[in-house]
Amino acid sequence: MTVRVVVADDQTLVRAGFAGIIRAAEGFTVVAEAANGREAVQAARPHRPDVVLMDVRMPVMDGIAATREVTSTTSAKVLVLTTFDIDAYVYEALRAGAGGFVLKDVSPDDLLAGIRAVVRGDALLAPTVTRRLIDAFTARPPAPSADRLGITGRELDVLTLIAAGHTNSEIGARLHITEGTTKTHVSRLLAKLQARDRVHLVIIAHRHGIAPAR
Repeated sequence: MTVRVVVADDQTLVRAGFAGIIRAAEGFTVVAEAANGREAVQAARPHRPDVVLMDVRMPVMDGIAATREVTSTTSAKVLVLTTFDIDAYVYEALRAGAGGFVLKDVSPDDLLAGIRAVVRGDALLAPTVTRRLIDAFTARPPAPSADRLGITGRELDVLTLIAAGHTNSEIGARLHITEGTTKTHVSRLLAKLQARDRVHLVIIAHRHGIAPAR
């Protein structure tokens, strides 16, 4: 399956650079480019991309508002682009429905991996900024018991490893369960915690103090 991508960034050279990387990769195609959030929304509807690569700070309509419209009116996933110094709007973009975020200085391989991860629903959060992002926007009460969250002890184990950034296969290996069983636990966590996606599970985990040690 070819992954269809819309690239949205108001800086022409940046947008062209990301689009060029994606076009040159096997299994990817850029179906449209957008110079602002409104254009991104308008492109997502007829072109039906799998992923919109979305800058945050853009004219006409910013990336947060555009993310909210794209995720609420189309089936496209959104991968947010941010600078190395955390953009204060990234957390709001995740709340608006973004499937994750990558840094603007991301390597080509990591960019493509991030897009693939979002398509799978196994979003790749940039590890160098995840901790600072969560610290900035969430409180950390004492870690609750599984019972208080309404989940099982095994589901709590899985949630803790999700918060640490592990993939399903890595979680399965650590807990000595199959990847299929891991996926079942993740699906149950999504339902029980009323989480939109895996990124939302990370936010919920950190919000409740279920965070990996520093």
